[in-house]
Amino acid sequence: MTNPFGEAGTADYVMLTTFRKDGTPVGTPLWAVEDGGKLYVWTETESWKVKRLRRDPSVTVQACDLRGKKVHGAVVSGTGRVLEAEETDRVRKLIRKKYWLTGPIVVYGSLLRRGKAGTIGIEITPAA
Repeated sequence: MTNPFGEAGTADYVMLTTFRKDGTPVGTPLWAVEDGGKLYVWTETESWKVKRLRRDPSVTVQACDLRGKKVHGAVVSGTGRVLEAEETDRVRKLIRKKYWLTGPIVVYGSLLRRGKAGTIGIEITPAA
């Protein structure tokens, strides 16, 4: 299967943009893993991006640097879905595999600090 996200599907970091009630875009740089034609990111359960996604699933993603200051590649529109606990376990595994050195350390540290319920996965499906 081809990567429908272009550079964002292979980049180490992506700028995930969600939208406030008034339509204002809010971007956040995150680790991302493309798998099976979808993009997966992992974040804190109580983050504002999760709250915005629950209200409006419209998102855009674009490859970026660690701090989100330098974006590059095409902007890809899509739909975000907040995952359930079992699905989030899969995202943690994908993150640990892609980010082979820092991924396991960050995931383990997060589990110790927040527990499993403290973080959640987001599945991004590209727009048709």
